[in-house]
Amino acid sequence: MEQRFNERRSKAGTRNAIIMEEEIINRVAASALEVFDLEDYYTKEKRLQIDISQWLAEGFLLREKDFREHLKNHDWTQYQDAFVAVNCSTDAIVPAWASILVTIYAAPFAKKIVSGSLEDLETAIYQELLPKIDYSVYRNKPVIIKGCSKKPVPMSAYVLAAQHLQPFAKSLMYGEACSAVPLFKKAKS
Repeated sequence: MEQRFNERRSKAGTRNAIIMEEEIINRVAASALEVFDLEDYYTKEKRLQIDISQWLAEGFLLREKDFREHLKNHDWTQYQDAFVAVNCSTDAIVPAWASILVTIYAAPFAKKIVSGSLEDLETAIYQELLPKIDYSVYRNKPVIIKGCSKKPVPMSAYVLAAQHLQPFAKSLMYGEACSAVPLFKKAKS
């Protein structure tokens, strides 16, 4: 019995050695599949958030005189060349002019300012960047919109990218090459 086991193990080892001698081919790299990675378009500028609640009494009550004094004494140079999101993290009812006034103070320093969260800021950045890309390089090619990202790419950027790619791509997928989800395929003419 042990002899048969050793014979089978020997045959399996020979089979594995033959398989190992064959060259490993990366079929994804060899395919016509184009990868569209939104992370490639992530800009390097720092992202900062200005939370108006820091200047509200107990985080909820806006006292105009105190609010204006806080803004006057705030170090606005920290926002130099940054992308800035202005919001209020508490449930305070803040008058519209408060965010506008914060924007007036930050504008000489910041590269871009949006009203909302950091995700809203990322959305605004991608809304500005994605229309400027030449998508014709993807004409009649299968395209995968890369899904995994180490940077905070908002879902809205994926939606916008798909809209821009669809008129050019032969097909669109989402995810990774090893586990892509098909999204769109051009009808054969």
